[in-house]
Amino acid sequence: MAQAIPAGQKWWSGGKSPFNVEYGKLMMWYFLMSDAFTFGAFLISYGTIRFSSNSWPDPNEVFRAFPLMGSMHLPLVFVSLMTFILIMSSVTMVLAVASGHAGDRKKVTFYMILTIIGGLMFLGCQAWEWTHLHGEGAWWGRNPFNNINGSKASTNFTNFFFTITGFHGFHVFSGVIINIIMLIKNLRGDFAKRGHYLMIEKAGLYWHFVDLVWVFVFTCFYLL
Repeated sequence: MAQAIPAGQKWWSGGKSPFNVEYGKLMMWYFLMSDAFTFGAFLISYGTIRFSSNSWPDPNEVFRAFPLMGSMHLPLVFVSLMTFILIMSSVTMVLAVASGHAGDRKKVTFYMILTIIGGLMFLGCQAWEWTHLHGEGAWWGRNPFNNINGSKASTNFTNFFFTITGFHGFHVFSGVIINIIMLIKNLRGDFAKRGHYLMIEKAGLYWHFVDLVWVFVFTCFYLL
């Protein structure tokens, strides 16, 4: 017969927690790990189709446009700008977290505003890119670009591109909303009253994850 467990009995009596990490931060890591599996499944599926095909559209031809530059041939320049903007927003997020550790509320506000602006700029760039590609006839189920060997391409390229970049864009949008909420809470003094800025750090983990995923998306679609 199973013995009854006395109320209030502690299962862990060591000097430190096994993980030695705050609960909310640990849960954020669990969420990011599960989200990484989703992105990994998408990118592995893309890679399987990409490298099992005899030929594929040339990214230097597909992603050659730049706003207000007309028909100038500028391969990968615009997406490089997008990548730079997102990386810089990750830098400002690092500075926001560091300012939180130092208890500097004003600097947290300043760097969070810069991070939000960077996220919005990235989303604006992605919206322009999608609009431009749609204007050229690209969409789910439609691929106007030929393969690099001149043969007619399947719709696999555009289907994967819009699905994966759209999924990533949704994450960026979610991150911007989270950062706006964190900014409002910081302006209200919520974190200063608590005496810590752990929520900023948790939001930073999510933002850095979004930036890291973009590195893989950028490599798969724009470089290979």
